Amino acid sequence: MPVARRALPLRLFKHLTKPLNPHTVSVASRFVTYMPRPGDGAPRLVTLIPGDGIGPLVTDAVEQVMDAMHAPVYFERYEVHGEMKRVPEEVIDSIRKNKVCIKGGLRTPVGGGVSSLNVQLRKELDLYASLVNCFNLPGLPTRHDNVDIVVIRENTEGEYSGLEHEVVPGVVESLKVITKFCSQRIAKYAFEYAYLNNRKKVTAVHKANIMKLADGLFLESCREVATKYPGIKYNEIIVDNCCMQLVSKPEQFDVMVTPNLYGNLVANTAAGIAGGTGFMPGGNVGADTAVFEQGASAGNVGNEKIVEQNKANPVALLLSSAMMLRHLQFPSFADRLETAVKRVISEGKCRTKDLGGDSTTQEVVNAVIANLA
Repeated sequence: MPVARRALPLRLFKHLTKPLNPHTVSVASRFVTYMPRPGDGAPRLVTLIPGDGIGPLVTDAVEQVMDAMHAPVYFERYEVHGEMKRVPEEVIDSIRKNKVCIKGGLRTPVGGGVSSLNVQLRKELDLYASLVNCFNLPGLPTRHDNVDIVVIRENTEGEYSGLEHEVVPGVVESLKVITKFCSQRIAKYAFEYAYLNNRKKVTAVHKANIMKLADGLFLESCREVATKYPGIKYNEIIVDNCCMQLVSKPEQFDVMVTPNLYGNLVANTAAGIAGGTGFMPGGNVGADTAVFEQGASAGNVGNEKIVEQNKANPVALLLSSAMMLRHLQFPSFADRLETAVKRVISEGKCRTKDLGGDSTTQEVVNAVIANLA
């Protein structure tokens, strides 16, 4: 059940309505990079799902930083947990109404009859594209340099369709569904992303040497879309070779487009190579709605010890919330947040255990707030 909707904070309201002092505005130090439309500065309501495990810790971090920045967003909070049979209808309605959601991880039971609520959300809202950005952060040593990979994964079909049944006792059939419509749709999204973000190459990941019809259809769709973007290099790689290349020469990859299951594996592998899942942002987007969360699914719920010690890494969700701010057309707030996070990581004084430190979640949040320009 939802708790009461949070009212627009008085401090944010005063900040938004406060008249500018012309003597304190430095025009010379700023470039005109974004011209908003009238009304673009109106505060936006965002659905918030704290989730399970470390979720409440890291979503609270997002709320604190948004409040400190006076960001023009406020939250409608709902309690959803992985052991529920379904995502409550009022939560789906809230996301459809607000069109944007930020969430912590939802624990998915292994085996048994309870289906993943994460998958339910993607299907209900037709969030067909998952995007995970895996990159090196300055000041954080990793085995490989110059890693900046964007994994774009088809989110609604493939092995994640959930079409399974027991044919006879001891024999289970699981169907992998690939359609031309969904394959073309995700390929177009990947090429559009590359085009709009000045990316140079799109790599399609597949296993068409074995699954000649299913993955063959995915490749055929990618090739058709690629012909419409002659300025972007296109290539293909078999998924097992892809994993080997990722751990040996990850800098060769730019944008990667994948079917559902491969994308999950590739994104988590790329995240590990770039430094860990704790600071890789991500989101899921459809035609009308977007849900932002930690990019790599490994560790997004954490373990009881981390929760008890309050030492969850909030960086991934903070960077995902910066993605959300850009999605909402608040680019300067996104820039400020990303810059503050990168300063904290670069200084190296305040890091959680997964990044080689011993800081608590709140200490990282305090450091980020202190570095907000």
